[in-house]
Amino acid sequence: MGQEISRDRFTPADFERFRRRVAEETALLEAWQREGHLSAGPAMGGFELEAWLVDRRMRPAPRNQAFLEKMGPPEATSELALFNLELNNPPQRLEGPGLRHLETSLRGIWERACDTARTVDARLVSIGILPTVDEAALSPRNMTPLKRYRALNEQVLRLRGGRPLRLDIVGREHLQSVHRDVMLESAATSFQIHFKVPAQRAHWFYNASLAASAVVVGCGANAPFLFGHDLWDETRIPLFEQSVEVGGYGNTAQGPLRRVTFGSGYLRHGLVECFRENLEHYPPLLPVSFPDTPPEALAHLRLHNGTIWRWNRPLVGFDADGTPHFRIEHRVLAGPPSIQDAVANAALYYGLAMGLCMAPERLARRLPFAAARDNFYQAARLGLAARIQWLDGRRRSLRAWLLGGLLELAADGLTGLGLDRSDAEAYLEIVHRRAAARRTGAGWQRAWVARHGRDMAGLTRAYLEHQTTQRPVHEWD
Repeated sequence: MGQEISRDRFTPADFERFRRRVAEETALLEAWQREGHLSAGPAMGGFELEAWLVDRRMRPAPRNQAFLEKMGPPEATSELALFNLELNNPPQRLEGPGLRHLETSLRGIWERACDTARTVDARLVSIGILPTVDEAALSPRNMTPLKRYRALNEQVLRLRGGRPLRLDIVGREHLQSVHRDVMLESAATSFQIHFKVPAQRAHWFYNASLAASAVVVGCGANAPFLFGHDLWDETRIPLFEQSVEVGGYGNTAQGPLRRVTFGSGYLRHGLVECFRENLEHYPPLLPVSFPDTPPEALAHLRLHNGTIWRWNRPLVGFDADGTPHFRIEHRVLAGPPSIQDAVANAALYYGLAMGLCMAPERLARRLPFAAARDNFYQAARLGLAARIQWLDGRRRSLRAWLLGGLLELAADGLTGLGLDRSDAEAYLEIVHRRAAARRTGAGWQRAWVARHGRDMAGLTRAYLEHQTTQRPVHEWD
């Protein structure tokens, strides 16, 4: 979905032609996996950080076009709304000082972006949901003027038969709202972690990522408020699922085949199973044809995959020498309170995913998929207080699991990847202190509101002042 498209109007023949190309490229990818043509390594990591532009009143500032004229690709790209943008951190090998290199690189990009925002009379904020965003801001007039976004809006509504999108979130409070476009999606901004993994074991890492998702989303929660309502610790999760709520063939919106989904189950033989599911269960959303592109580029398969928003999304990319590879895009995290928090969250994810892969054949028996899925939604709703089931079948609070052994598993996973043990322990210590203090981004926001009331502009200003210090959130006053 990051690439612009040539047009935004389609005919039935376009959809049929596109599906044939996706089928051809899916069969080719299956052959590559079967014949061992996909990259075997090394493990690499990278990030995408979505952020908000705000004005002096801490309101969304629709100025990403002016921003991107000054700081454009590859470091910065557009998002759906004019007040959002995405920062891209180049991949690093996950070995030796790789975590420190990722932090140094992301910090440099963030500082350049903050300086650029000031030149367009705005400030940059990394957070899951901006407390000051209201329904009036989520209007088509604030949609970034690109064909892919107009087409996405039209096709989502087409698959819904023109029915409006209904937001219904029950958390600490209850929020109901009706919208007639997909701009709701732009209220949720995330920190997306990429993990390039050996192709023959990619399905192990995918399954491990599913299991780890509850731990990561609960520990990194940073989105408690939407439209002034106190909802989930990570309200992004139900918000995004309901903002693009269309299903697969037959519009099975209620069930495992929703377009924004935790997934339909663990994989058994290879990551390509997800791409087969894409073909067989999801109708094309943006049937753009690339007639001059060879099947080996997988252009149609990759575009189709970009319109299916799994919380752990499989990706196909290409190494510098053209060898195709698999990546997992871990999408569960909100925009972080600080760069240190971001890299600590990434270390937790990389470490847990690798640690769980050390005995992958036992994962499905020790933590059934249904339990991993339930864990995820409980952790998104309740954060560190969520009671989740882990590998021994016991159910404890997420905080208790973190303080009682999960961080050791993550540390072992990081060193198993070849990362420096001292770095692993330093970043995981940030997670440990956050859990010990019960101070996630969501917890800090609620504590501020408990003391000062629901002054959402004041909350955003105080949050931004702390974020500017770049101290991790557990140290925030």
